[in-house]
Amino acid sequence: MDLSFKTKEGRFNYRVGAIMIHEQKILMMKDEQTPYYYLPGGRVKMNETAEAALLRELKEESGVDGKIVRPLWLCQSFFEEDVSHEHFHECCLYFLVDVSKSDRFSRGNTFVLNENGHRFTFEWISFDRIAREYCYPLFLKEKIFDLPEHLEMLYEYE
Repeated sequence: MDLSFKTKEGRFNYRVGAIMIHEQKILMMKDEQTPYYYLPGGRVKMNETAEAALLRELKEESGVDGKIVRPLWLCQSFFEEDVSHEHFHECCLYFLVDVSKSDRFSRGNTFVLNENGHRFTFEWISFDRIAREYCYPLFLKEKIFDLPEHLEMLYEYE
C-alpha cells in the first residue's frame, strides 16, 4: 500500500525522488498527463524504506539498477497540483543516485518508455536550462548548482 491518502483537506504523499546527473545535466521525466517535468521516483509503500522505494521505482519506471550515493534534501511541500487541482501535503526525500553502470541512459538525450500502459518521456536537461523549464520541484532550479554534503530540510509553499 502506497503511503498516500486523501482527506477532505487534500492528499498526503510520502515520496522519493532521484537526482541523477551526467555531464552537467539532470534526468527528468514527463508522462502523458502532465505538461511539466519532474524527477524519477515515486511513492513509498507501507513498511518500505525510502531507499528501497527509490530503487524499486527506478527499476519499475526505467529498468535501471541505480546506486544511492547519499540523501540530499527532505522537502515538505504544500501545493495545488497543476492538472488535477488537488491540494497536497507532500514529504519527499531526494537522493543523489549513481547510474553510471547502467547502459539504459546511453540511448541519447531523450527516450521514451512504457510502464503499465503509461508513456514516460525521460530527458537529460542541462543545469542552465532548468531555470526556464516548467518543472518540479521548484527549488531544483537553484539547488542543482550546489548539492549538499549532508541532508537539508526544505519547505515549499505554492
